[in-house]
Amino acid sequence: MTASPLEPGTGPRVAGLLLAAGGGRRLGGRPKALLEHHGRPLVEYAAGVLREAGCGPVHVVLGAAADAVRARARIPGCLLVENPAWAEGMGSSLRAGLASLAGTTAEAVVVTLVDQPGIGPDAVARVRAAHSSRSDLVTAAYGERRGHPVLIGADRWPAVIASAVGDRGARAYLRQHEGEITRVDCADIAAPDDIDTPEDLGLLG
Repeated sequence: MTASPLEPGTGPRVAGLLLAAGGGRRLGGRPKALLEHHGRPLVEYAAGVLREAGCGPVHVVLGAAADAVRARARIPGCLLVENPAWAEGMGSSLRAGLASLAGTTAEAVVVTLVDQPGIGPDAVARVRAAHSSRSDLVTAAYGERRGHPVLIGADRWPAVIASAVGDRGARAYLRQHEGEITRVDCADIAAPDDIDTPEDLGLLG
């Protein structure tokens, strides 16, 4: 069953943040946002997952080939955030995305990655449903392993921004606050496999 977006004014406001800036270095320099999935750029599918799961607003961080992504991808209802420092790694995109949400009324944000097409709206909605406060820290779980989607309460954004460096994203912050994380089992509805190498392109539809 596919999750449906909440009507405006119902429930807490949980934003969506899609990190889609990677240049695909191990894919021969093919930007991941522009990989084809079901006949369209992968970034379209990934942004649609957040919207279908009821997240709003949805911000999409672009970097490599940002102009081409803007020209080719149809991402209605989303704010596109350009990260000029995308080559520094995922941490810079997470910082840019969280900073862009700072002026919104969102109480939390669900973070997803563009190169995980096995994560759909049901997994995002399940993690989103665990939100209860501005200090939440929630991750999907796949067996013993944590993974995306990751929900971060708004009160934690400044500390996550300060710790997000290199290609680690929020990894260091999550490790430091392991005991405060709520894990939501998503192994029955999602697969967190990344598209990193040409061999991984088989994950695309």
